[in-house]
Amino acid sequence: MKTFKNFIGGVWAEPATGDYFDNVNPADTRDIIGRFPRSGAEDVERAVQAAKQGFELWRRTPAPIRGDVLRKVGDLLSARKEEIAQLMTREMGKPLNETRGDVQEGIDTAYYAASEGRRLFGHTVPSELRNKWAMSYRRPIGVAGLVTPFNFPMAIPTWKMFPALLCGNAVIFKPAEDVPHTATVLVEILLEAGLPPQVIQLVHGLGEEVGAAIVAHPEVPLISFTGSTETGRLVGEVCGRMHKRLSLEMGGKNAMIVLDDADLELALDGVLWGAFGTTGQRCTATSRLILQAGVHDEFLSRLVDRVRALRLGDGRKEGTDVGPLINANAVAKVERYVGIGQAEGADLLCGGRRATGKGLDAGHFFEPTIFARVKPCSRLEQEEIFGPVLAVIQVESVDEAFAVNNDVRYGLSSSIYTRDVNVAFRALNELDNGITYVNAPTIGAEAHLPFGGVKQTGNGHREGGWEVYEFYSETKVGYVDFSGVLQRAQIDTYLGTPD
Repeated sequence: MKTFKNFIGGVWAEPATGDYFDNVNPADTRDIIGRFPRSGAEDVERAVQAAKQGFELWRRTPAPIRGDVLRKVGDLLSARKEEIAQLMTREMGKPLNETRGDVQEGIDTAYYAASEGRRLFGHTVPSELRNKWAMSYRRPIGVAGLVTPFNFPMAIPTWKMFPALLCGNAVIFKPAEDVPHTATVLVEILLEAGLPPQVIQLVHGLGEEVGAAIVAHPEVPLISFTGSTETGRLVGEVCGRMHKRLSLEMGGKNAMIVLDDADLELALDGVLWGAFGTTGQRCTATSRLILQAGVHDEFLSRLVDRVRALRLGDGRKEGTDVGPLINANAVAKVERYVGIGQAEGADLLCGGRRATGKGLDAGHFFEPTIFARVKPCSRLEQEEIFGPVLAVIQVESVDEAFAVNNDVRYGLSSSIYTRDVNVAFRALNELDNGITYVNAPTIGAEAHLPFGGVKQTGNGHREGGWEVYEFYSETKVGYVDFSGVLQRAQIDTYLGTPD
């Protein structure tokens, strides 16, 4: 079994703790991918000091040159796409078609970031005084601490890392302990592409040990975290006390609305992908299905038939539709929510138990699950599960569907299936989410648009697109007075009045 290391201070280094953890294939827990460092606060301290040195070098590198490095990263990811997808499926579980898409999102993000190296625009504006220029520009902030989840081992780290690097920051990267191998390969590719070694630090370990130390370090002014709302709240409290810039991307309880006039076959395809893609382990997963009464019974009957036909298994095997959950704790959580749904009186139509037999016994598999007649405001309808469980709610009208969608504490993604263009545009206006899809499922964000939500899904910042570059940089304003005399803004020669 291979033993992996951290990357700190330009070298691959063993953890100061001397401790390691096993990286396990969730489809077959007998398959140990490798041993990875269970690092501690001393490792984080070394990483911070190295990153500070890297920042002083990288911030002085012209942004177009920083972009050229990221373009090379995109080229290398493209060349190794299939290899990375295979290793990602082995450690994370989702089928190869999904991990190929995960790598492709990293490729797209790299090429998009590369182009932004020539587009870090500021503004030049007229001064109110004569013989004076006024302008603004973007500049980097410092060391960025990035704490990422397991469900998108390549895409989410690149969403955070590439804009941070393009803007001139140094990075300390703490990946989820369930997917350390993909993170290691990503850092290897960055170094191969020519990123100065001290600009990127990779520190493996547990969230409560390494992640918490990065968040609380006084010399890490910039934190980006993706994870649960509960953990995000703790991160926010620490960063608030320490006056850090913070981006939070947290939970979701996303609903897909199917109205009486919808294309039902299209909607069936959408909910299958939205609810059970990535085994439901997406912050954008379709966790709620809101069906108008006129199509409720027919749609639900057809959906149950389609779900029962889904094939569970190792994501590297041809024909697998749904892979495993990430670990034993995730299985136990889904089981608890099945019990909650039954206790609340919802009807369990299919699934609801661990999947066994046919090569599944050694993995963390759970049957795709549907509950019908779920009551609005019940726990099953309100709380994020992060697994293959779909709660179905029947409504009578468009207004009721919109109200049910909005009546949760989260606000990440929503979707609506309808042929009525007026209702579609009402949904864009009235559904209280950061993202709304029309005639498409709740998943499917594209790398060149902002990604994020409202309410307890986040704190207002966005990943992806053009907005993320504003998070990873700060505005500086410059004034150049070449008049040769003292000029006082708001006092002298206001509105061009002659002296």
